[in-house]
Amino acid sequence: MSPIEIGAAAIAALLVLIYLGMPIGVSMLAVSFVGVAAIRGEGVSLRMMGAVANDSLREYLFAVVPLFVLMGLLVTVSRVGKDTFDVFQYVFGRISAGLGMATVFANAVFAAITGISIASATVFSRVAVPEMVRHGYTRKFATGVVAGSSVLGMLIPPSLLMIVYAVLAEESVGRMFLAGLGPGVLLAFAFCVTIMLLARFRKDFVFDGHADSVEAPPLSLVDLTRKSLPIVSLILVVLGGLYGGFLNPTEAGAAGAFGALVIAALRRSLGGRTLWRLLVETGQITVSVLFLILAATFFSRMLALSGVPTGLAELFLGSPLGPYGFLLLYLALIIALGCLIDSISIMLILLPIALPIAEAAGFDLIWFGVLTVVAVEVGLLTPPFGLSVYVIKSAMDDPDLKVGEIFRGAWPFVLAMLVSIALIVVFPSIATWLARL
Repeated sequence: MSPIEIGAAAIAALLVLIYLGMPIGVSMLAVSFVGVAAIRGEGVSLRMMGAVANDSLREYLFAVVPLFVLMGLLVTVSRVGKDTFDVFQYVFGRISAGLGMATVFANAVFAAITGISIASATVFSRVAVPEMVRHGYTRKFATGVVAGSSVLGMLIPPSLLMIVYAVLAEESVGRMFLAGLGPGVLLAFAFCVTIMLLARFRKDFVFDGHADSVEAPPLSLVDLTRKSLPIVSLILVVLGGLYGGFLNPTEAGAAGAFGALVIAALRRSLGGRTLWRLLVETGQITVSVLFLILAATFFSRMLALSGVPTGLAELFLGSPLGPYGFLLLYLALIIALGCLIDSISIMLILLPIALPIAEAAGFDLIWFGVLTVVAVEVGLLTPPFGLSVYVIKSAMDDPDLKVGEIFRGAWPFVLAMLVSIALIVVFPSIATWLARL
C-alpha cells in the first residue's frame, strides 16, 4: 500500500473504532501507531510516539487548561451566576420576553469567566428556568433559551475550545480569544433578536397564557454593586490583563483562578470537601483534554507523513468546488458530527485533515478557527447527542420535563447560530479585526 492509501485506511479505521465505542484518544493513538509503523516501521513509530508525548505536554502554555477550568468551577459554586442573572433580570424585566434576554446577557457575562458551556447550562438551568416558568414563560422556551445561550461559554473568551484549536493550529491563544469577542457579541445579539421575533409572532411558543413582562425585583444601588462587583472584577483581571498586555494567557488564568478562589472563600461557599471535589474534577478534565491533544498531535503527524492532507488539498482546491465549497462541506460535516460526538472530539478528528487544506486555500486560520468553534457548538443543541440539552435535563431534576421538549425549545437558537455562521463567512472582519490589531 502507498502512504496515502495507509493514511486513508487509518482514517476509516478511526471512524470504525469510534463507532464501536472505543474512546477517541485511545482510537487515535492506536491507528496513528499502526499507520506510522506501516509507513516507516515500528521503530520509527515508537520514537515518534515518545517525541509527541514530550513535545505536546511540556509546553508552558498547557498550564492554562487547568487554571481556566478551576476558575470556571469555582465561579460556578460561588453563586456568581445567580447574581449575574438577578442584575440582568432587573435591567430587562419589564421588556416583553425580557427574562429571556436577561438569560442571554447573563450567560454572555458568565461565559467571559467560565469558558465551559456545560457550566453555563448547569447554572442557568437551576437559576433562570424556574424564574421564567414562575413568570409565565413556557418550559420549552425557558429551557431552550438556557440551552441556546449556554454555547456562548465556548465562544466568548476565555474558551477551552479556543485553547484546543490554538494548540492544534499553532496559533496564538491570545489572538484566538480576541477573535471570539466579535462573534460572541454577534451571537448574543442574534439570540436576542430571535427572542423578540418569537415574542412578537409566536407568543404561544414563549408565553404560557400569562403577562409577557414581569415586575423586576427591587434592587438598591448597594445590592446592584454587591451582585455585580465579583463578576466585573474577574472580567477586569482576566480579560483586562490579557488584552492590556499585562498578562499572558497562562498568567491570566492563574490570576482568574486566584480571584475566583477569593470570591468563593469570602462568600463561604467553599468548604474543605467542596474544594477537594473541585480540584479532583479539575484534574480529571485537564488530564482528559491533554491526553486528547497528545493523541490528536500523533494523528496529525501520521497524516502528514502519509500525504493525505496534501492530496485532499489538491483534490478540493483543484475541483469545481474550490475553497468555499470545501468550507461549506467542512462546516456541514462538523454540524453533522455534532449530532453524534462531543465538541473536542470533533475538532481533534477533523482539524489534522482540514487545517492543511484551509492553509493551502489561503484562509485566515484565526477566522477559520472561529467558524470551527461556532459550528461545533451547534452540535450541543442538536439531537440525538445535544450535550447541553442533556445537562439541562439532568440539572433540572423534573420528571415531567422531556428531552424532546428542550430540543424543540432550542431549535430557534440553532437557526440563529446558522445565520451567524453565514454572516461570519461573508464578513470575516467580525472575527479578525480585533485579533489583527
